[in-house]
Amino acid sequence: MSKKLFAEFFGTFWLVFGGCGSAIFAASVNLGIGYVGVALAFGLTVLTMAYAVGHISGGHFNPAVTLGLVAGGRFSAKDALPYIVSQVIGGLAAGAALYCIASGKMGFDVTAGFASNGYGEHSPEGYSLSAVFLAEVLLTAFFLLIIMGATHKNAPAGFAPIAIGLALTLIHLISIPVSNTSVNPARSTAVALFQGTWAVDQLWLFWVAPIIGGVLGGVIYRTLLAKNN
Repeated sequence: MSKKLFAEFFGTFWLVFGGCGSAIFAASVNLGIGYVGVALAFGLTVLTMAYAVGHISGGHFNPAVTLGLVAGGRFSAKDALPYIVSQVIGGLAAGAALYCIASGKMGFDVTAGFASNGYGEHSPEGYSLSAVFLAEVLLTAFFLLIIMGATHKNAPAGFAPIAIGLALTLIHLISIPVSNTSVNPARSTAVALFQGTWAVDQLWLFWVAPIIGGVLGGVIYRTLLAKNN
């Protein structure tokens, strides 16, 4: 179990450091990567770490994925809490590293956003709480459908990380303008606690909506789609 928890720690660290780091350092600079680059960065973090440590822990890197897999009958409920704790700690460690790097630039202001997720006036394009909630539920549900399908024993072997990484890229392409894309409570917590103001106040949504979506996706796949589960 210790190796699995370290795998989840490092996988979540890389997801936050690579994905949020691309948003903080490279999205808006001259000739920066923009929304498309950030979306691709998040997808690449999951793809690379799924190949690196997925064979150790299953490559969840996300509390909503862990709970969705429990609901889908693919993961033991008794192991869910240790996984989630490791994911959150890994994300926070990455958030701390990003803060230390970002604060080395003159004029850095963590309260400006720090890649945090938000709704209303803190949504990148001003989407309401209800719109953000629905987007996060739906996108996390479909993320679980893709994860469970791509990792099913009857799926083509060896390609699951590619499908999952591309799915996360697509999710970000859809929803960066809506919520700055969470679908992952550990990712949201990792930067919100350093942003320290409105992001903390709005963090509840980016736990509740992805978990509802993850559980919904797991149940849908298990009951309506899976064969020989």
